[in-house]
Amino acid sequence: MTNSNNRESHYPIEPIFLDRWSPRAFTGEVIAEEQLLAVLDAAHWAPSSANQQPWRFIYALQGSDDWEKFVGLLVEANQEWATNASALIFVVSKGFSGEFSEGRKSYTHSFDAGTAWGYLALQAKFSGFYAHGMGGIKHEEIQRTFAIPEGYRVEAGIAFGRLADKSVLSPRNQEREFPSQRKPLAEVAFRGKFIAD
Repeated sequence: MTNSNNRESHYPIEPIFLDRWSPRAFTGEVIAEEQLLAVLDAAHWAPSSANQQPWRFIYALQGSDDWEKFVGLLVEANQEWATNASALIFVVSKGFSGEFSEGRKSYTHSFDAGTAWGYLALQAKFSGFYAHGMGGIKHEEIQRTFAIPEGYRVEAGIAFGRLADKSVLSPRNQEREFPSQRKPLAEVAFRGKFIAD
C-alpha cells in the first residue's frame, strides 16, 4: 500500500503514480523550448507495436506567435484555464503502419500514442511540471489547420506548465481542482473473465 498526494493505492507502487495528476491551475510563465523538448523526448521513448512510433506532437509555447491559434483550437471550457499553461500540445497518431507491414492499418496506433502521453505526463512531474490531457479540443479544425493528411488521427490536447494556486481559476474550476481518485482495482482488473459496467 502506498499513500501520497491524498491518494492511496492498495498495492506497493512508486509514489510518482499518485503524485501525478491533471491540474487546471497553471502559472502562465514562459518556459524555454528546451524544457518542453526534454519532456517530449521522454514521451517519444514509449513502446509501440513493431516500433512504428505513431505519435506526433504539435506544440506552441506561451508568448509565441502561434499561442492564440492553439488556444482557439480548444473547446471554450478548456480555453478558460488552459490559456495560462506554458505550452499547449496536440497529439496526433499515424493510423497506418510502415514498410514492415506493407502500409497496412495499424490497430494499436491510438494505444501507442496514449502510452507516449503517459510517459510525457510522468516526465513532466519528474521535471517539476504538470500536464493535463484534454479530449475537449476541436479535432476536425485541428486536422484542417495543420493540414494533417488522411490516415492520421488527432487524439488529444495537453496543457503543460507549472502548478499555480487554484485561486487563479473560476469558482467552478476551483471546486474541481484536486487529485481525483480511481475506481477500486477490482472494478477494472478481472482474473480469467470480463465484467461489463
